[in-house]
Amino acid sequence: MAPKLAPLIPLSIPIPVAMGMPAEDFPWRWSVYRWLEGENATIAQIENPREAASSLAQFINSLQQIDPTGGPTPGPHNSSRGVPLSMRDTSVRSAILALNHLLDADKATAVWETALQAPEWQGRGVWLHGDLHPGNLLVNDGQLSAVIDFGTLGVGDPACDLMVAWTLLSAESRDNFRAALPIDDATWTRGRGWALSFGLIALAYYLETNPVLAAISRRTIDEVLYECSNGS
Repeated sequence: MAPKLAPLIPLSIPIPVAMGMPAEDFPWRWSVYRWLEGENATIAQIENPREAASSLAQFINSLQQIDPTGGPTPGPHNSSRGVPLSMRDTSVRSAILALNHLLDADKATAVWETALQAPEWQGRGVWLHGDLHPGNLLVNDGQLSAVIDFGTLGVGDPACDLMVAWTLLSAESRDNFRAALPIDDATWTRGRGWALSFGLIALAYYLETNPVLAAISRRTIDEVLYECSNGS
């Protein structure tokens, strides 16, 4: 799918240059992708965070305008990215319980329940990257340059990709991001719910095994809870 998407979106994405078939030594399909220069993104590496926020909004907007006909709906194949938030409720509450010693569980629960109360998406599903966080974004020479890892690509609720507003962006650039997208308050609230659910579930899962993803997850939770504590 990547070769079809690449000409339609403003940031670079991985394009396969060779495909391999299963064999005795490696019983799965495999592929070789064009190299993309850059390092995993952090807000500190980006020279102009507001410009990066606008670039991300343009990427998401372009992706969502591509005809989704025949695209895969959310399911186990893409970690259910794009499903209604209510389908993540059990996992989120389990993660809050597991992380009770690290965060304000009551506040996290309240923010999560606010997201659940937002009206569900009633429109046609749109194309989603599904996993927009610093580990899947590249910065080159201070500029946001590429989006990688399309393993959760699918068609679903557009709020899912808004999680990047909290996984990467700061409060100052988040306003630019939102202003550049044609979204309503309900979609923004669900997007914040997606960010919180990503952060909680990933932190509980990676806390002892992957410090990089654990740090990304913890920052996401902190950004969401801080924003909600300040009335945004």
